Amino acid sequence: MMFMRFSIDAVFYDREGRVTRVAHRLRPWIGLAFGGRGARGVVELPADAADGVQVGDVLEFDDTGGASP
Repeated sequence: MMFMRFSIDAVFYDREGRVTRVAHRLRPWIGLAFGGRGARGVVELPADAADGVQVGDVLEFDDTGGASP
């Protein structure tokens, strides 16, 4: 997530797809975030796209690679 040219939201999740942390509007070039205890992956989204996503929500991934809260 470093060296981005624009702000993003980052949604971190564990092995079960449960959200462990949501980092909103990570700043370009220096934005750095850690996913918290148990995080195994991250979904990077355009800034403000993760509004409404909360810790504890479960992400469901379809076989095309997309995700939904």
